[in-house]
Amino acid sequence: MEIAALELDNEMMMVLAILGYTIILFVTEVIRIDVAAILILVMLGLTGLVPDTHLFDGFASNAVLSIIAVMILGAGLDRTGVMNKVAGFIMKIGGKSENSVIPVVSGTVGTISGFMQNVGATALFLPVLNRISGQTKIPLSRLLMPMGFCAILGGTVTMVGSSPLILLNDLIETSNRSLPPGAETLNSFGLFSVTPIGIALLTVGILYFLLIGKHLLPNSVKMDEYTGLKSNDYFKETYGIPNIKKELLVGKNSPLIGKTILEIETMMHDTIKVLALSSEGNTKLSPSRKHFIWSGDSLGILGDDEQITQFAEQNKLTIVNGFKQFKHTFNVSNAGFSEAVIVPGSRFLGKQLGDFHFRQEFGITVIAISRADEVYRGEDIHTLTLRLGDTFVIFGGWRDQAGISRSRNVAVVGDIPTQQERPQQVPFALFFFAVALSLVIFTKLKLSIALLTGAIGMIITGVIHIDEAYRAVSWKTVFLLACLIPLGYAMEHTGTAAWVAQQTITHLGSVSQYIYQLAIAILATVFSLVMSNVGATVLLVPLAINIALETGGNPAIYALIVALGTSNAFILPTHQVSALIMGPGGYKVKDFLRVGSLMSIIFIAVMLITVNLFVST
Repeated sequence: MEIAALELDNEMMMVLAILGYTIILFVTEVIRIDVAAILILVMLGLTGLVPDTHLFDGFASNAVLSIIAVMILGAGLDRTGVMNKVAGFIMKIGGKSENSVIPVVSGTVGTISGFMQNVGATALFLPVLNRISGQTKIPLSRLLMPMGFCAILGGTVTMVGSSPLILLNDLIETSNRSLPPGAETLNSFGLFSVTPIGIALLTVGILYFLLIGKHLLPNSVKMDEYTGLKSNDYFKETYGIPNIKKELLVGKNSPLIGKTILEIETMMHDTIKVLALSSEGNTKLSPSRKHFIWSGDSLGILGDDEQITQFAEQNKLTIVNGFKQFKHTFNVSNAGFSEAVIVPGSRFLGKQLGDFHFRQEFGITVIAISRADEVYRGEDIHTLTLRLGDTFVIFGGWRDQAGISRSRNVAVVGDIPTQQERPQQVPFALFFFAVALSLVIFTKLKLSIALLTGAIGMIITGVIHIDEAYRAVSWKTVFLLACLIPLGYAMEHTGTAAWVAQQTITHLGSVSQYIYQLAIAILATVFSLVMSNVGATVLLVPLAINIALETGGNPAIYALIVALGTSNAFILPTHQVSALIMGPGGYKVKDFLRVGSLMSIIFIAVMLITVNLFVST
C-alpha cells in the first residue's frame, strides 16, 4: 500500500526535539529517569502536542495497571515462601557440577520470570546461588551471569513477563487509531502468543552458557554482601563468631533438665549461645535466660563444631541431622546476624550489658561487642561498660531487630527484612495466582482486570498486607511508563513516526523485509542499552509499525520485534537484573561486553527466525 510522502512540519519538529531531549536525559541521567519522564509529560502538555483529554491516559492504561498487579502477585508468592520452596527443590536436583547447576537454576528462574518481574526473580535466587556456590565450590561469578541473563530471557515467555510486552498491546491499540483509511487493524497478542519464541530464546540462552559462555565467564568472585545482608562468613572473619548452628534434643537423662539457659551458658563460659528453644510445641527465638530446660525440649545452639559435639556428649543431648524444629526459625528470610551501633542519647550508655534483658525485652541475643579494634565475646560482654559507638553483633528475627532499631537506642547497620514469611497462606497465594492466570487465558477480560483480581484476592485473604503491596510496586517504573505513553501518542498523531519511518526506508533503499526487521532489532538493542526498555519500546513501536506499512510488511511482527528486542540488554550492565548481579558476582563492564556481545548477536538471530515462524502473517 503506497502512502503519500510526508513533509516535516512544526509539530513534527517539536516532537523530534522533545524526543531528542528525552534520549539525552535518559542517557546522561542528569536527573532521575522517572523525574525526566514527568518533565516530558509536562512539556507535552504545555506545547499542546497531546490534548488535555489524553495527557494522563497513561496512568489509567491497561499496561500500567497490569504491571502494578504483576508486582503485587509476585510479592505475594514471595511473602508466603513459595519461592523459597522452589529454590530448595532446585538445590536438591541441581547436582554439584557447573553443567548441571546452570540449566536447572537458569531454566527455573527463566520460567518464573515469565510470570513475575525478572529483577524480583533474580533477587529471590541470589541467596540460593550463594549457598550453591559455597556447597559446590563453583565461583559465584560462574553462576550469577547465566541466571541473570536467563531471567531477562524468561521475560519473553509470556506477555506479562516484561514491561515492554505488557505495554505492547496498549501501543498497538494507539496505532490502530492512527492507521490510514483502508489499512487493516492489528490484533492484540494473547498471554501465550510469544511462548514458543520465549522458550526458544531461553533454551538457546542456557545452551549458550553450557557450550560457549562458560569459556568467557570470569572465575573471580566477590562473596561478601551478596544481598543487603552480610553473610555468616563476614561475621566469622570480622568478629570470630562461629557460623555453625545445631539443633539438640534434650533426653530424659540429661543433667541439663531443671537448669536455666543462663546456667547453661555460664557453665560453658558463653562459648556457646542458645539462639532458640522449642518447648511443649512452642518455638521461640532468643528465649529468656531465665527459661528452664525440660526433657523433650529442643535447643538451637550457636558454636563451633567441636564445642557443640563436646557439649552434647557431656549433657546427653542428641544432635539432630539438619533442622527439625528450627528449619523455619533459622531461615535467612526470617532471622540472622546484624550489627547495631550505640547512638547518642541511648539508655545503654555508661551501663553494663548485664543490666539489661535483651532477650526478654527485644527478642535479641547479643553475640559480641566490638569497640575500635577490639572484639569482646563470651563472659566479658556482660560486665563491659557500654560507650558511644560500641557495636553489638546481634542475632534474632528481622522483625525484632527492626523493633530494637525503632527504640532509638541503637542504629541497626544495613537494610534488614522486616517481615516474616507466611507459609500458612500458601494455598490462598497459589489459588489467586491460578485465578489470575485462568482469567487471562480463558476469558476476554482486560489483562489488568484479570491480574488485579488475583492481586486483590491476595490482599483480602492476608497473603500480603496492603502496605506491603504498596511497597512491592516500583512506583519509579509506574511513573516512567505512564508519563512516556503520551510521547508515543504524540509521535503517532502528529505523523512524526510515519515521517521517521519514511526517512529510514529512504536510507535503507529497497531491501528484503528481513533487513528492515534486522534494522529495527538493532535499533531496539541500542536504545535499550542507553535508556529504559519501556522508553525504547514507546519510542520505537510506532516507528516499526509505520515502516511495516510503508514496505508491505506485517506490522504485528515489527511491533513484536521491538518489544522483544528491548530485552536484548546483555552488552552493558544497564538492565536492572545486570546491575543487581554485578556486585555479588564481582563483574566488570568488560565481562558483560565479552559475554554479552555474542549473546546479543545470537538473541537477534533466534528472535527474528522465531518471530517470523510463529507470528501469523
